[in-house]
Amino acid sequence: MRKKSKLALFLALVFTISCSLIGCGKKEEKSELQKVRLNEVVRSVFYAPMYVAISEGFFEEEGLEIDLSTGQAI
Repeated sequence: MRKKSKLALFLALVFTISCSLIGCGKKEEKSELQKVRLNEVVRSVFYAPMYVAISEGFFEEEGLEIDLSTGQAI
């Protein structure tokens, strides 16, 4: 019984380490931006974080081109 517990603990440890190392790969550089269209009902201070992110280029760093438009809600 004790041997099975050690084996289970070892396998759980290997699984945890493997899962944590999956995201450590080399990041691929994409030259093409993915276009995303966003619609807002009205220009508002509530969208301020989004406006700042657009103006500071955070979306471009992540490979997104934001097309922001103001229109009616459906």
